[in-house]
Amino acid sequence: MTALGRPHPDVNPRRTFALVAGVERYEISHHWNLRGPARDALRFARWLTGPGQVPAANVRLLLSPLDDPDTLDWSASEGLAALRTSYRPATEANARTALLDELPGCDGDLLWIFWAGHGYLGRDRELMLPCADARRGQIRHLNLDSALRWWRTDLVGHRRFPLQAALVDACRVDAPRDSRWNFGSADYGGGRTVPGRRQFRLYASREGEAAQNDAERGAGRFTEALLGELGDRSVGEGAALLPDAARSIHLAFRGLRERGEGWQLPQFLVDRDWDANSFLDFPSFPADGPPSAPRLDQAGWDGLGELFEGRDLPRCAYEAYAWAFKAAGCTTPVDGGLPADTLLDVVADLDERQGGRTGMPLAVPFVHFLADRTARPGGGPEDPAWAAALARWVRATRERLALPALRPPPAPARKATLHVRLESPPGGEDGLLARMWLRGERTRHVWESEGSPVALAAVRAELVRRLAEGAPGAGQPPGGIGRIEFHVPYELLETDFDQWPVPRRGPGGRTRPLGTVHEVVVRCPQEREDTRTEWLDKWRWLHVQDGRHPDAVRIVEDADVTDALGLRLGAAPAPACVLGHVSGTRTAALLDALLEGGVPVAVWRRGGGTPAGGLPALLAPDAGPGAPAVFALPARVRDVRRAAAGQEPEGGDRLVLLWDDPDDTLDLRSLAT
Repeated sequence: MTALGRPHPDVNPRRTFALVAGVERYEISHHWNLRGPARDALRFARWLTGPGQVPAANVRLLLSPLDDPDTLDWSASEGLAALRTSYRPATEANARTALLDELPGCDGDLLWIFWAGHGYLGRDRELMLPCADARRGQIRHLNLDSALRWWRTDLVGHRRFPLQAALVDACRVDAPRDSRWNFGSADYGGGRTVPGRRQFRLYASREGEAAQNDAERGAGRFTEALLGELGDRSVGEGAALLPDAARSIHLAFRGLRERGEGWQLPQFLVDRDWDANSFLDFPSFPADGPPSAPRLDQAGWDGLGELFEGRDLPRCAYEAYAWAFKAAGCTTPVDGGLPADTLLDVVADLDERQGGRTGMPLAVPFVHFLADRTARPGGGPEDPAWAAALARWVRATRERLALPALRPPPAPARKATLHVRLESPPGGEDGLLARMWLRGERTRHVWESEGSPVALAAVRAELVRRLAEGAPGAGQPPGGIGRIEFHVPYELLETDFDQWPVPRRGPGGRTRPLGTVHEVVVRCPQEREDTRTEWLDKWRWLHVQDGRHPDAVRIVEDADVTDALGLRLGAAPAPACVLGHVSGTRTAALLDALLEGGVPVAVWRRGGGTPAGGLPALLAPDAGPGAPAVFALPARVRDVRRAAAGQEPEGGDRLVLLWDDPDDTLDLRSLAT
């Protein structure tokens, strides 16, 4: 804790006002909810109205807690008990009313703004703080940067609030570019700037970083450190202390970072004290340097230059990037996707970040992962010679830099999949040629129609029999079959395979739709020959970006389905997934465009149409962090089918998922030979 100093001479507790907000519950989704901000806001209000000696009437408290407000601790001070009857929900209207209508009319020396909850950066880098009434398609929020600009103008009386402090315990990550994340525009305008007003801003994290929350204690790490600095000081002492407290908090978080316990680092937005002097110009304040793990030496860079020359990013590049942080004992950056589009640039990013408490440069486990995956069948793509060269580089670098041992990377996760291939007979006979193979740790053929066309009913019967073999001891992979992939001719893409009835477990002879028990997807690999380059490029790009890039998914509507749609879809690696909001009459044209453009993943409704709210709302109902990405679609579509089971067919049971993985296109011939 910083040593006690004298109170700020221009701060009177009775002339100090505050907006204090803690948002835990959001209307948009329960996945946005987080435990801690309401408690943090109450603790800051307790300091203001207790040791700070600020009258409760001067505090505007906005709370939207997860729990019943009556279960919160209001007993810490008389002022806090008084706020129990005057607090308001943390809605956008209440935030704007308090900050832009009520408080500017008060005659004060110092304004405090404390906000705890989610935070996002807009396109102009302004900090947007979502409010409790944030909804899908309309993220109601407080634009803090615009509000602080407003507070520096003559719309606040000239002699009022010469000192203003904003303390924010929230993330500062980029807001996703998606229609569900419509923040709109919230610029509050303002008048002429009043000279002499001082604003002190201290945020819990820098741009692009997430603010950490202690889930067990229900408290933000930043708020915990801030209140530890303020202690039992008066509001005047706390105001005078802020520059020193900011340095102390920064140093404490820098220590966490050096120990590999997090990347969050509080940031001073205005590095000036109340006298307008920089409080960073002190020799005791160290430069914001990276942790102390060694960087790559010149020999390491020379070796990587040779190994990476002419190499595209392999499909496992993002997995290698994320695993490198875990292997080095660090926290993985919050943003999904890679920081660059070449292997050397990715390593440069890792080398700049350096490692954690293990003393391991992040670049070494990254290359170690690449070597492991590209040595495995289906892991890379497989390239034993390159894998061996990468492994030699890792060994030589570890020996030269005296680095600790590296544990083996995790094996690629592979879901046991039953592949069902259907083809039209070359002679035009009725029925289909059918073949099944099972792919898990190894691939084996399980059934074939032996050159004689069969009806779909016969394929279904054989499929049910094969699934029944999933009982313990029946020779299936551990955990049974997770996914069923139908490789079909173009004209069968909309066949309702997911609705095929399969027996339920237990007595009674009842059935369930196949798509509610297993992930069911359709594929059309035989139509990919002419666009194989685009198909492979899109799939590789999807893996490199972890399936979460904002450009990965595109919604296509009837008006978009023109003769040029396939050319537009294939012009670049993005999009790699299409959500079809098209009518039944345009579905065939949409499918033509998907195949022409090399798009490997698509979702549409069988027979056309758009579900209520659109496919994004159905497939990613929780539009906050953790919303399903492209690689989560097979499981998500299965969940939607389960939710629709037993309901009217107007629901998600009409979804079709095209999932064409070019790395898993076995063509084990026979079929009609």
